[in-house]
Amino acid sequence: MSAAFDVAVVGLGASGGAALYHLARRGLRVVGLERATPGHEGGSSHGESRIIRLAYFEGASYVRLAQAAYAGWRALEAASGRPLIAVTGILEAGHRGSEAVAASLASAREHGLAHEQLSPRQVAERHPAFHLPADWEAVTQPDGGILAADRAIATHVEGARAAGAVVREHARVQKLEPRGGAIRLDLANRTAIKTGAVVLAAGAWIGELLPDLALPLTVTRQAVGWFAPPSPELCGPARFPVFLLDADPAEDAGAELLYGFPDFAGLGVKAASHDLGRTLAGADTARQDATPEDLANVARQLARLIPGAAGPLARSRTCLYTSTPDADFIVGPHPADPRVVIASACSGHGFKFAPAMGEILADLATGRAPVHDIARFALARFGG
Repeated sequence: MSAAFDVAVVGLGASGGAALYHLARRGLRVVGLERATPGHEGGSSHGESRIIRLAYFEGASYVRLAQAAYAGWRALEAASGRPLIAVTGILEAGHRGSEAVAASLASAREHGLAHEQLSPRQVAERHPAFHLPADWEAVTQPDGGILAADRAIATHVEGARAAGAVVREHARVQKLEPRGGAIRLDLANRTAIKTGAVVLAAGAWIGELLPDLALPLTVTRQAVGWFAPPSPELCGPARFPVFLLDADPAEDAGAELLYGFPDFAGLGVKAASHDLGRTLAGADTARQDATPEDLANVARQLARLIPGAAGPLARSRTCLYTSTPDADFIVGPHPADPRVVIASACSGHGFKFAPAMGEILADLATGRAPVHDIARFALARFGG
């Protein structure tokens, strides 16, 4: 069976869109298949913003990949003429002994990243909207900031189209089946596509396409809110950084790892909990149904820690996390067929890596050894 395409990319969110872009720019016959539209609101990649940072509490080994991705975003900006990163700096703070703050500081030191340790008083002097407990520790990184998420996805997909990629929206893949020298993808509209290789970047739906692997993934519903700040003059990007705040459950029974953004788009201060939300039976059960009750604890923590931002809830949305047990990604070839590349760059912190991940997936789909180290993301770490 001859293939109509060299590679098919299933899912055009952050990682899939980047993979399509890099494959098309390498001159391959490539098709992108998206069950709805790129960056649709039922998945994990939609919205106006994502955090970008270099020091990494999830593990210092992520830093090199983050640096490559940062350079990739800048290259995409240059190629497209569109701004994608707004540098605001990032403030990471937490209770004394916070593992998250300590790990970010350690990764900054290990990799020689620009950073500065601050006391709560110094934080308040620089960023008056914040009022952190006196015994907290803080570190700031000047290169952190905001990724324009929707625009970033659109720029990758449009760039792929310009390089010759075929993009099919509302193309839901139901089954993939290796057949001799090609792989057949059966679509919900009763058509099929033949391709030489497949990149599966289907987000929360990836497990449904690989039932034989029983991927150890949990899909959760995450509520996100935008709050109208009582002191808007303190909450713009010039005076208010992207933030990650780690409160101590021993001092605050409702403590969560809180993250958020300045009011940079006129929508309010965006804030949410990075802790896992309600587990869903499947991605298709997700709804845009976030309520004030979902965000009551986020609002309470804002009032305690960032009173200058703690106004009424103005807007709320949901997105999906697709998480592994260790919160690391799953990236690599299918153990039974290397022509099928698995890309579950997720666990709530994958978006920022999209340009580097796109290169990795393009390498894997064409039989090359990735230039970036992905040993940490091997499926084999889960056994079986």
